[in-house]
Amino acid sequence: MPSGPSDIIDKTMTKHIRRSRRSFLQTAVTAASAAPFLLPSRIWTARGQEVPNNRLNFGYIGVGKQGRHLLNSFLPHDNVQVVAVNDVDTTRRNHHRKLVEDFYTSRTGKPWQGCASYTDYRELLERKDIDAVVIATPDHWHALPVVQAARAKKDIYCEKPLSLTIREARVMANAVRENNVVFQTGSMQRSDGSFWKGCTLVRNGMIGEIKEVYANVGGPSQWCDLPEEPMEPGLDWNEWLGQAPVRPYNSVLSPRGVHDHFPNWRSYREYSGGGMTDWGAHHFDIAQWGLGMDESGPVEIIPPNGRDVKRLTYLYKSGVKLIHGGLEGYNFGVVFVGTKGKVCVDRGRFSAEPAELEKVEFDKLPVQLYRSRNHYRDFTSCIASRQRPICDVEVGARSVTVCHLGNLAYWNKRALKWDPARERFIGDEEANTWLDREKRDPYKV
Repeated sequence: MPSGPSDIIDKTMTKHIRRSRRSFLQTAVTAASAAPFLLPSRIWTARGQEVPNNRLNFGYIGVGKQGRHLLNSFLPHDNVQVVAVNDVDTTRRNHHRKLVEDFYTSRTGKPWQGCASYTDYRELLERKDIDAVVIATPDHWHALPVVQAARAKKDIYCEKPLSLTIREARVMANAVRENNVVFQTGSMQRSDGSFWKGCTLVRNGMIGEIKEVYANVGGPSQWCDLPEEPMEPGLDWNEWLGQAPVRPYNSVLSPRGVHDHFPNWRSYREYSGGGMTDWGAHHFDIAQWGLGMDESGPVEIIPPNGRDVKRLTYLYKSGVKLIHGGLEGYNFGVVFVGTKGKVCVDRGRFSAEPAELEKVEFDKLPVQLYRSRNHYRDFTSCIASRQRPICDVEVGARSVTVCHLGNLAYWNKRALKWDPARERFIGDEEANTWLDREKRDPYKV
C-alpha cells in the first residue's frame, strides 16, 4: 500500500470496518463445496446432550516463519484438522493454504481442498466449525485477536511474548477466564525436560535458599527509524500496522512472501520489546517458574546506573535478585544460585552443583511440577480435558509483565516500585501511564 496520502489510509480503514458480507459468504461457500463435511469437536444431539468428536478444527492467524513452524507442528496430529489460514500477505496466505491441502492429499491419497484462506482474521473467527486458533502474528497483533477469539469461544494457542503492554496482558487473561477457553502461551521451554528438572530442584530446596537468578536475554527495543521502501501489491500494509502508528512500508518489518528468517520488527518499540520480550518470554519465564511466581512478580526494578548497579536487577519480596544477563563463566540461559549450590538450564542442557544433584530421583521429590513433554500435545490434551495447560494465559501474562517492567526501567532510566497484586506502580502516577499506549482506531482493545 502507498504510504503517503491520508485519504488512501482512510479508504483502507473503511474497507476493514465495513468489510463485505457477500465476500465472506462467497469464501465460506467455496470452502464448503471443496471440503469434506466438518463438525466442531463439541456437537449436540437432538436431546441437548453434548457428544465429543475427537477431531479439532484449527484456524491459523498469521503464517509467517513461526506460523509455518506451528502449522507443521500441529498438522501431524491425528485429532487436528487445519481448515483455515489467515495472513495479510497474499503469497504467504496462498502458500500455506496449499501446504495444508497438499499434506492432507498426501495423507489421504485423494485430492483434498478443505482449507479456506482469509485476508481478514475476523472472518475466520466467525466460523462456527472452528474449535481453536493458533496466533503467530507480530507481538503488537496478539491482544486484539486473542480477546476476539476468546469471545468467539475458540480455544487459543498464542505465541510469546504474550502482549505488547502490561495492560494488554491483563485484558487478554481476563477475556480467557471470562469465556472459559483453553489457552497455551508459546513459551515452549516449559515443555523441555531440562527446564523442568532445573525448576523442580529449585522448588524442592535442593540448592538451599535462592539468592540470585541470572537470565541471559537481549536488550530493549528502540523506536523505528527505517526509511520508506517501495512495496509490491499483495500486502495489506495498513492491516499489518494495526494498532501501531501509520508509517511507510519497509521490508525489514514485513518481508514479502514466504521467507525463512525471523523479521526484525522485534527490534522496534512500536511492534515489540526487543530481546527483553523475545527471549525474556523464555528465560524470565523459567525464572518465574523456578521461583514459584506464576501469579506474582518482582516488587522493584532497578536499571544500571554506572555505579553500584551494573546490570538491570529485579528484586522480589523474598529478597531474591533476578539479574538481566548471564552469570560469568556459565554458558546457560538461566542460572539459579542458592546457598547450597547452583542449577543451570538451557534448551536441551541441564547442569547442577553439587554434581550429585543431577542423579536425583525426581519422581520421589515432594514438590512435583506440572510435566509436559510436548507443548503442542499438551494444548490439545487440555482442550479435551478442559484443564489449564502448562503455559496458561496467566503464566504468559505474568512472565511478559516481567519483560515489560525491565523495558520501562531501561527506557525511562529510573528505578520503579511495583505492586504485583494490583499491577500498578507504587507512588509513581507518571509510570502508571506507561502500562499501555495509544492505539489507532479500530484496533483498540
